Amino acid sequence: MALADLTPTAVLRAIEEYDRLGQDAFLRRYGFRRALRYVLVHDGRRYDSKAIAGAAHGHLDGRDPLRPRDFSGGASHAAGLLRGLGFKVVDDAATDAALGQLLDRLGALRVSRAAGRPALHQPIVLLWAVGRAARGEPRILPWAETEQALGALLLRHGLRRERPRPDGPVAALHRAGLWELTGHTEPVPRAHGDAALRGWFRRQRPDGGLDAEVYALLGGSAGARSAVVETLLGTYFVDLEPGALLEAVGLGELPCEQGELATPHGSDPHGTDLRGALLAAEYDRLSRMAEAQQPVNRGRRTPRSAAPVRSAEARRAVLLRSGRRCENPRCTGAPDDVTVAGEPILEVDHVLDLAGGGPDLPDHMVALCPNCHAVKTRGRTGEELRAVLLDVARSRHARLLRGVDG
Repeated sequence: MALADLTPTAVLRAIEEYDRLGQDAFLRRYGFRRALRYVLVHDGRRYDSKAIAGAAHGHLDGRDPLRPRDFSGGASHAAGLLRGLGFKVVDDAATDAALGQLLDRLGALRVSRAAGRPALHQPIVLLWAVGRAARGEPRILPWAETEQALGALLLRHGLRRERPRPDGPVAALHRAGLWELTGHTEPVPRAHGDAALRGWFRRQRPDGGLDAEVYALLGGSAGARSAVVETLLGTYFVDLEPGALLEAVGLGELPCEQGELATPHGSDPHGTDLRGALLAAEYDRLSRMAEAQQPVNRGRRTPRSAAPVRSAEARRAVLLRSGRRCENPRCTGAPDDVTVAGEPILEVDHVLDLAGGGPDLPDHMVALCPNCHAVKTRGRTGEELRAVLLDVARSRHARLLRGVDG
């Protein structure tokens, strides 16, 4: 058996099987773990490259599938062979940096403002596109379909009375390099000048959709989707309740990775807790990203605010670590209710205040229910609790990282 025998046709058949079965069933059938680094990207969707290569070998005439033990060269060898056959394989270690850059771009969109508050046209368009990527729907749509879908969303869910016209936000996102427009014969106008902009879209009727690389990232990574949604909500929907909008775009039960990974869900063929290993690896990735941001974020302030810039990666790491439960060992009862998006009511808090110089890192942060957060912040026993929580944060942090090193 040799990977060198693979053909593009066999790989495409394995991809079709993967699509038909779904990721979990496909990996169980062939005995592979989820890819933690090398991912095959095909038609805007992401696939576990080593598993695809192993399954593809079974689609060759007279050959059997390869199992993990048959890969003497490891995942990097499989990735190289797939690239040699003309397939795109990405290194998720580099993808971390791409996600960070994307989040920076989303947090700095040039949006119009009314009474100092950002308009929601562009964020609504992006949330709609995230939902489509999550469901694996076509990236590019005719303008008539885009106009109809987004017009209805803006009319019903424009929480700041946004006009129900998608031409302006789509043009703005195109200028920002986040939206692709094709099939037009005239240059795309700038996202202002109402009559000219509307006239251009009526004449050109362009096909369009989210940038291909962004779509592939969001379509294949629940963590990336969660990060993007969190950034959009935290930046543009302050003091608003976006639950109905999230439901409308199919993100009301966003399968964020902390929810998936914090619930043990089975084992790999060798008895190792696969979910635990994935949780530890994802926690390590987010922690490293937060640590790398420290020299950049320290002392920075959010626009129009005296509040320090916070790391979204550090916050996601803490929520992942918490398993959706208050991390105070003395908690006497968190709220039974959940948010309209189905998430637990938790607040990520810095044990040592960020404004006072505390580090913005997961080993100095905890997830608390509102009751415990109030005790830590305003209670008579707050200082005593602070010491307990710092110990909890450090010990849980170290335990998860040992899961990566071990």
